Amino acid sequence: MKLHGIQKMTLLDFPGVVSCTIFLGGCDFRCPFCHNFELIDGTAQPVMDEDELIDFLRSRKALLDGVAITGGEPCLHRDLPALIRRIRAEGYKVKLDTNGYHPALLKKILDEKLVEYVAMDIKNSPEKYALTCGLDHINMDKINESISLLMNGDTDYEFRTTVIKEFHESEDFEKIGQWIKGAKRYFLQRFTDRDSVPYGNLSAPSFDEMKKYAEIARKYIPETELRGVE
Repeated sequence: MKLHGIQKMTLLDFPGVVSCTIFLGGCDFRCPFCHNFELIDGTAQPVMDEDELIDFLRSRKALLDGVAITGGEPCLHRDLPALIRRIRAEGYKVKLDTNGYHPALLKKILDEKLVEYVAMDIKNSPEKYALTCGLDHINMDKINESISLLMNGDTDYEFRTTVIKEFHESEDFEKIGQWIKGAKRYFLQRFTDRDSVPYGNLSAPSFDEMKKYAEIARKYIPETELRGVE
């Protein structure tokens, strides 16, 4: 497997674990607010292969405890479980980021207990999901199945939403809260514009709006917190 990016050390991506973050290419969504669109449109070239990653991890055992796998969408890669097994064989914990659109592979990973933590995106309320993903249509059964796998499983997890002023309003967080009611934890992340974001004219909600949205969601998910809000 080819890796399209690596952050060699982070204290933020894997809760409670000093880790590196690896980026896999490809995604089946086209979110207009994506920070990593170069991984989706093919402009990001591979930076290392799987064997080079293992060599890197062997050289960092005194510094790192975990590996966060993100993208793109990692679960597009059918050989993802094999990569995770190789990482774990070196003594590392693993966190997976996913859009939830590949429940069969997610189930395999959870059933084999290959990861310690999963972060799944909740893009928006169900009625606005396809729009927010940049698609004409989306199979919500797949998203619902992944939500169920996490909420009814024993792997630690979080749900998270990147909040964009042009895509989200209070009603959406009422609907999301009802949808994932009882989830373990839920983070609202404020959108930050970057040069890599594929579409312009998007903006972040105010701090007060973010607090309001969190208060709405907290009625249904008590552990709702803001992330990336100064």
